[in-house]
Amino acid sequence: MAKEDVKENKAASAEGAQDAQPGFGIEKLYVKDASIEVPSAPQIFTERAAPQVNVELGNSAQKLDNGIFEVSIKVTVTAKIGDKTAFLVEATQAGIFAIRNLPDENLEPILAVTCPNILFPYAREAISDMVTRAGFAPVLLNPINFEALYMQQKQQAENAAKAN
Repeated sequence: MAKEDVKENKAASAEGAQDAQPGFGIEKLYVKDASIEVPSAPQIFTERAAPQVNVELGNSAQKLDNGIFEVSIKVTVTAKIGDKTAFLVEATQAGIFAIRNLPDENLEPILAVTCPNILFPYAREAISDMVTRAGFAPVLLNPINFEALYMQQKQQAENAAKAN
């Protein structure tokens, strides 16, 4: 066997071993959807009371291709003064992630915890920016413990399965 053939075989086997290694990568981060409503404008700007702020959060994941997933988090912030809605902001921050050669039991926590942890600061910034541009004081969302949320959802699913 020639030296060149040996080099090619070594390179091919190294490449094959590298392909079998677990891998995680961020392919793209983007705002999938964003909106703001100020239904009581301009009268709401004359109110002096501090708004009551409610935050809702949801996340989802879908497989796009072999080892390629889209993960998104949707944040909805509603602020009310009395019975009037001061503003309603929604932002869906998404990302495309390459996750390769992982056992299925390891994939779910990455999609439900790791990816949302990467996306959340971007969603937080989008929400704060939109609220400020609408003429209100910025809303600074507190950090979210996606691991605790994931464990809570798993526990609820187990309890529901036991109940049935």
